[in-house]
Amino acid sequence: MQRACAAALLAKGTTIIQNPGHSNDDKAALDIIQRLGAKVTEENGEWKVESGGVDPVADEIDCGESGLSIRMFTPLVALSDKEITINGSGSLVTRPMDFFDEILPRLDVKVKSNEGKLPLIVQGPLVPKNIEVDGSLSSQFLTGLLLAYAAADAKDVSIKVNDLKSKPYIDLTLDVMKQFGFKIPVNKNYEEFYFDGRTHNSELITHNYTVEGDWSGGAFLLVAGAIAGPILVSGLDMASAQADKAIIDALMAANAGMAIEAKGIRLVPTEMNAFDFDATDCPDLFPPLVALAAYCKGKTRIKGVSRLAHKESNRAITLQDEFDMMGVTIDLEDDMMIVHGGKGVKGADVQSHHDHRIAMACAVAALKADSEMVIDNAEAVSKSYPDFYDHLQQLGAHVSLSNKLKFHE
Repeated sequence: MQRACAAALLAKGTTIIQNPGHSNDDKAALDIIQRLGAKVTEENGEWKVESGGVDPVADEIDCGESGLSIRMFTPLVALSDKEITINGSGSLVTRPMDFFDEILPRLDVKVKSNEGKLPLIVQGPLVPKNIEVDGSLSSQFLTGLLLAYAAADAKDVSIKVNDLKSKPYIDLTLDVMKQFGFKIPVNKNYEEFYFDGRTHNSELITHNYTVEGDWSGGAFLLVAGAIAGPILVSGLDMASAQADKAIIDALMAANAGMAIEAKGIRLVPTEMNAFDFDATDCPDLFPPLVALAAYCKGKTRIKGVSRLAHKESNRAITLQDEFDMMGVTIDLEDDMMIVHGGKGVKGADVQSHHDHRIAMACAVAALKADSEMVIDNAEAVSKSYPDFYDHLQQLGAHVSLSNKLKFHE
């Protein structure tokens, strides 16, 4: 949804965004593109975006708590010659933004930051050049640069990337660019993205883009089904480029009761075993994977812990602390997380740490806990999946909504 908003801003003409999301992150993206010059109206549950490209009508944008928005839209803001302040809230104000201080000046963009943190003050216009970037912290910076280079009609230049993580997210970005008719760079094994001067953006006037079902949110429903089903989850594209589709591999490795049907993915509870999984390219799966591993007999080993430090919370420590409250031991050894599962989950008072995925992981773990689970700051799910608790209630979970959220079987 956020990539579609960015592409609709850059695409000259009219875009109809079908099956739109309505999370806080999605709302932030819609607000940003309007501040950057797009006209946005809602028609029959779809969003109509009319844009002539980046032409700011405000001197500030607010990315809320969205890490993707701040990293993707900052290079797009830099396409303009106007000075724009970029701000955010919550954990976003503490996340490192040194990347922009280092890279954007190489592209003739003026940047001022608060010692590598928000707010950022950016003034372009961005000029595509040959650059080399570090891809180890996040692929989201590269997503923004790829979109900006395409919008600036980059010719015979390349972006070299060292140690790119989360490659599937770049596949998703390239897929969106292709659907919007943008110039697609030559992908040289994710180590270099070359914009050939002989190719041009297509001149599509009207775009229709259907937002895929979200595998990041869907992963929690799938794990919920494996723990406490039966359920059928529909609307997830098995051919998707989304990284978090890998939850299917983890469920299969855990011997979950799962069947992929024409109508969707069906899950039934069954005895599950510990599994090994590499989440380096899909770090957002750590919370649902931990909830799954809590119900798998033995020691589950999940690789990629280094990717968790700069999320809404330090998720490795947060997961360890909150699941310890539930009687589930988690060891952290270098880049490996080891979850000791299959010994039952205890009801407890837990804390989301204002992290949407931690709140959802605790809720899913609560579905077969031995007593009530109380989740403080449970409303954090609105960041990415505002309907989450409603959907769990539809599936038969007992959810009491108050200042604290209570779950019982």
